[in-house]
Amino acid sequence: MAHTDYQAMRRVLRREIAGTIGLLTDEHDFRAMRHYRTFTFDDHATYLQQVEDLLKTRALQGIHTAVALFDPQEYAEYCADRGLDPDTPAHRTRFTAELATTGPTVPYEGQPLADLVPTLVDEAVRRATWEYAATLLARLGSCATCEEDIGRAAFTRASTLVARILDTAPPGDRHLVCSVTAASETLVAVLHTDEEAGGATQFDEAEALEFTTVLALGLATQGPGGLVMRTTAPGASDQIYGWRLRGDGLEPLTAGEVFDAYCTDVESGELISPESGVDYCFPPALDTEGPTPGHRHH
Repeated sequence: MAHTDYQAMRRVLRREIAGTIGLLTDEHDFRAMRHYRTFTFDDHATYLQQVEDLLKTRALQGIHTAVALFDPQEYAEYCADRGLDPDTPAHRTRFTAELATTGPTVPYEGQPLADLVPTLVDEAVRRATWEYAATLLARLGSCATCEEDIGRAAFTRASTLVARILDTAPPGDRHLVCSVTAASETLVAVLHTDEEAGGATQFDEAEALEFTTVLALGLATQGPGGLVMRTTAPGASDQIYGWRLRGDGLEPLTAGEVFDAYCTDVESGELISPESGVDYCFPPALDTEGPTPGHRHH
């Protein structure tokens, strides 16, 4: 009887323990890990199936599992920095445990692995974009004229602009895309907001932080870039409008410019048919509340 109670308690405790699985999402990363003698898988498809079976089993046992993106190069650097042997399962476990707190993760909620992997990769790209943009912002330093922190001032201005864009948008769900060219690289950030029944706007705070950081980088560097908004509401046509980055602000795109951007094939330059049920518009005015705070000289 005592043994049965002990087993029952162990099962209860097992359900209380959350876990993280480091996933090798593509064939290239999988081949890199096969160089280690203790990594015993030899087929990526079989490996993914085994991971999915394990996730399902843990879910049936009531155990929460997060899935992290396992990067073999980062793992090798991690081991080298700490003097660890990378060909040791315990060290892979240790690295994965740190990913749970420092890297992008996606909770397993019964979804097929084929659906979870793109979400995880998108999350990793979003995190890398934010970190890169934040690093570039920090490197801008202080203004030689007034000693104000250029990156911080640009972030404040970007935050105000994003708030005004959302405040002036038509009712409905909003999908914003910001693209900025900085340091010979184009960064793209996306922000999706949902409108609740009472009119409140809901969004992912991490996504908003990344979006604002990328916009701030464009404002601070005054490089090429733009921002496009699409609103969707029941019983109404979708509305699309946008701005180009100009100086340390946003300049409205005409309805024709938005139409051209959406109805031109990027590779061939040929016109493509516009979407039905979509209005290409001139954006609402943003500067209705006086000057936008920010750094005005560099």
